[in-house]
Formats: sequence, structure tokens, C-alpha cells
Amino acid sequence: MNIFESLREDHQKQRTLVDILVKTHGDSEGRDEIFQKLKHELQIHADAEERYFYKPLIDSDLTQEKARHSIAEHHEMDELIEELENTDYSSPHWVAVAKKLHERVHHHLDEEEHEVFQMAGKALNETQKTTLGQNYRKAIEENR
Repeated sequence: MNIFESLREDHQKQRTLVDILVKTHGDSEGRDEIFQKLKHELQIHADAEERYFYKPLIDSDLTQEKARHSIAEHHEMDELIEELENTDYSSPHWVAVAKKLHERVHHHLDEEEHEVFQMAGKALNETQKTTLGQNYRKAIEENR
């Protein structure tokens, strides 16, 4: 599995979790469970993606700007997660922030798949795509 296939697989998990999260209600066990799963998935994904996808892209003039932008978006999502952690689950503000996170996650994943992947496909050779995919998947599985 190459890096793009590995990332897409995890992107789908994140989309599903964030879609479910915004449909949860109040201070419920379900909300906490989904939030904790999403938080964990986003964290291990961002860590592995920055190491095994964005690090090599920063070295290329073609992809450096997009890579830096995507890493900055990871930090924006981290800040929203932190805000959710510090807000009561039953608060209307929690729902507003969760919806903001939903929008950011979808925007980030769509941008990655429709813009960054195309540029990265030109910057990386086939061996790199496969090796990065294997290294990424190994890092994910070790932290899941």
C-alpha cells in the first residue's frame, strides 16, 4: 500500500468519526467515546503524517508551501480539540466548536486529497511512495 492509499484509509475513519461526533447529544457516554476515538485518531494520524508524508515534501520546492500549510492546519485542529476538552459536553459552545472541528477536518482532508496528493505524486518517486506508506502504516498500527 503506498502512502496515498494509507492516508486515504485513515481519512475515511476520521470523516466517519467527526460526522458521528456532531450528531451526538449532551453529556452522554456516546459523545465522550466518539470524541476520545476521534482525538486519538487525529493525533496518531497527524504525528505519522508529518513524519512520513510532510517531512519529505518540505524538502521539495514543489510541495514545501502546501506541506507547511497542511501542518499548520493540524495545529488548528489541535487547538479546537483542546477547546473541546476544556468545555462541558452539555454546553451549546461545545456543539459550536465540534461543528467548527467538523468543518476543519473535512476541509483539510479534501484539500490534502485533491491538491497535496497531486503535487506529492510529482515530487515523490514510486519507491518513496511505497516506503513512506509502509513506514506510515507501521507507525499508525504501533499507536492504535
